[in-house]
Amino acid sequence: MNNFQQQPRETINTQVGLNAFLTRMFGWMGASVLVSALTAYLMVASNVRMSSGGMLIALIAWFILPFVISGQSMKRPTTAIVGLMIYAVLTGAVVSMYAYVYTGAAMAGAFVSSAAVFLTMATIGLTTKRDLSRIGTQATAALIGLIVAMIINMFLQNSMVALIFSFIAVIIFAALTAWDTQKMQKMYLQYGDQVSMTGLAINGALQLYLDFVNLFLQLLQIFGIFGGSRD
Repeated sequence: MNNFQQQPRETINTQVGLNAFLTRMFGWMGASVLVSALTAYLMVASNVRMSSGGMLIALIAWFILPFVISGQSMKRPTTAIVGLMIYAVLTGAVVSMYAYVYTGAAMAGAFVSSAAVFLTMATIGLTTKRDLSRIGTQATAALIGLIVAMIINMFLQNSMVALIFSFIAVIIFAALTAWDTQKMQKMYLQYGDQVSMTGLAINGALQLYLDFVNLFLQLLQIFGIFGGSRD
C-alpha cells in the first residue's frame, strides 16, 4: 500500500521539478531575446554603427561564443549566464546592422512570424508523444548541407536560389526547435537529479535562442526579397 502512495508522490515531484526547469529554461531564452531586441533598438535609435573591422570581430565572436557558453554551462552556470547575456547583446548589435538593409515593417513582420513559428514548434516538442530524435538528426544533416549550398550561392548571387534556401532553412529550424525542446525535457527527466538544473536550463536556453535567432534571420531575408528591402 505504501508503494501505491509513494509512486504518485514521486510523479508529482518529478512534474513539479520539470515545470520549474522548463520555466527557468524558457525564462532565460526569453530574456536573451529581450536583451537582443533592446540592444538592436538602442543602437539604431542612437544611429550607432560598427566599423567594418568591428563588424568582423563581432561576427567571429558571434560564431565562437555559443561553443564557449555550452562548454561552461554545466561546469560554471553563473559564468554561462553572463556569457549568454553577452551573446544576446552581441546578437542585438549584429541584428541592428540589418535595420539599414531592411524596412522596419519587414523586421517587425519577421519577428512576429518567427515568434509564432517558435512557440508553435516548442509546444509540439513539449506535448508530442512521438520521438523526434530522427527528425532532429535529419534536420541537423540537412542544415550542414544547406550551409554549404548557401556559401556557394554567396558567389553566384542568385536571389531565387537564396529565397528557396531561406524557406528550407525556416523548415529546418522549425524542426530543430521542436526537437531541442523535447530533447531538453528528456535530458532533465533523465539527468535532472545528477547535474545542475541551472546549467542544464542555460544550455537549453542557448539552443532555443539560436533556433529563434536563425528563424528570425531567415524570415527577414524572405520578407526582404518580397519588398521589405530598403534598396
